Amino acid sequence: MRAAEADPNVACAPCHRELYERYRKTPMANASGPAIDGAIPADFRHAASGVHYRLFTEGRTVWMSYERDGSVNPINGRQELLFYIGSGKRGRTFLFERDGYWFEAPINWYAKKRQWDMAPNHLSDREMPLTMPVDPGCLHCHASRVASSLPDARNHYAGAPFAVGGITCEECHGEASAHVTSQGKVAMLKLDALEPVRRDSVCLNCHLEGETAVDRFGKKTEDFRPGDNLFDYADFFVYRSEKGSGGRATSQFEALLESQCRKKSGERLTCTSCHDPHGSPSPEQRTMYYRQRCLQCHSEPTLVKHHPEDLDCTACHMARSASTDIAHEQVTDHLIRKRIPERSPAPGESGLLEAVGSSPPGDRELGLAYADMAVRGDREATGRALTLLRREEKEAGGAAGDPELHSRLGFLEQVTGHPDTAADEYEQAIRANPYDSTALGDLGLIRATRHEYAAAERLWKAAFNHDPVQIGAGMNLAIVECETGDRRGAIEALTRLLEFAPDETKAHQFMVKIQSGKETCGGR
Repeated sequence: MRAAEADPNVACAPCHRELYERYRKTPMANASGPAIDGAIPADFRHAASGVHYRLFTEGRTVWMSYERDGSVNPINGRQELLFYIGSGKRGRTFLFERDGYWFEAPINWYAKKRQWDMAPNHLSDREMPLTMPVDPGCLHCHASRVASSLPDARNHYAGAPFAVGGITCEECHGEASAHVTSQGKVAMLKLDALEPVRRDSVCLNCHLEGETAVDRFGKKTEDFRPGDNLFDYADFFVYRSEKGSGGRATSQFEALLESQCRKKSGERLTCTSCHDPHGSPSPEQRTMYYRQRCLQCHSEPTLVKHHPEDLDCTACHMARSASTDIAHEQVTDHLIRKRIPERSPAPGESGLLEAVGSSPPGDRELGLAYADMAVRGDREATGRALTLLRREEKEAGGAAGDPELHSRLGFLEQVTGHPDTAADEYEQAIRANPYDSTALGDLGLIRATRHEYAAAERLWKAAFNHDPVQIGAGMNLAIVECETGDRRGAIEALTRLLEFAPDETKAHQFMVKIQSGKETCGGR
């Protein structure tokens, strides 16, 4: 399960030695790799859950152990970690594998604070999160030659999830075999010669996040290749009320689009106008390096001599504020403001969404974006999503073959009190994608409320057996099997659930009841 391929950047070194030597020290070049190469010892207790975590090595093997004493739900185990993700400049986490399914470790190293803590969004969890899936869409920003996941689950792979650690030259400059074998006679992709949107897409593929993103029908952003237009693959959305990055750590482009620098210089201004992807200035050089980037445009004598006591332009005009999506991290304000704001811009509030950097989105993409907001609890978004997706379904002749549309419509109809319509949408989603675990799980709930337990059991079994991340489906499966008298089936479902989520309290308590005889499973 180790990344086996040699560093393909080596093939570039003979002709591009200086760039190669600089680039191999960058965060991008070191964004992932074998766990042993990125191991950082950990030993801390998470207060909210009471779990004591350690990260340590034994020879060339990296382990994460976890334990919690107590009579209610003690846990004690360890997991081998196979790869690291994150250069360590901001942070680092690790990946592990169980039965071909790949997950992120529940703990992260946060470089700015030089401390270990729980993964983002799990700082207050009272149970250990051990089923955070690793999908290709996430990996392609940290690794190279990323594998496609198997159809049944986004984190299920036939082998290792990527072949080469870090971002290689090819990930930005395109496939290089013809260039290398011809000794340079076949030219590489000339990024500066591309139309601006395709040029910018090379960076935005990883540095455009948005409040939510929606893949276009039949497309996956993980299939993007240098030279493509990223917006042919997906639409990225932010709230119209949002100013800047919304506090997201990798949303610099959204802010840059609103800056006066971008508006006045137009598409000439791109990421590489200020950033050299092949290397970063040293701490001693940083202030003057970025000041010179500013003076390329702001060359008036008064500005050249502006604030001689403090030559760091970014300190005033690109103030750093706390990130809202990565704990212990900050975001550089790419709005490039004329004056220091009295306070950081607030994240966008509930309201209208708009697409970033692309042509106006269709009803499908905008509807799915609002549906994503509805899943997060935005009630206003529910009505907007229903209107758009119902219209898209009608105008597209039922939108056959679009499982995402039907699955989302099923959810929206279900939460607005239309279970019959929701069931029909879920059925259409499952016909288009038999592995749609969300549709399988939610349709199972509808069938169970109608006392159609055999149908519910079949749906939950299909969801949980193919996707162990679906803990709710696994728990429901165990309950219905017990209630219908299948004690062995209930124990098997709970055993599988606890294999992947050993700190799932309800599953642990239910298992104890069945094994002790307090729960007789249908009276047997």
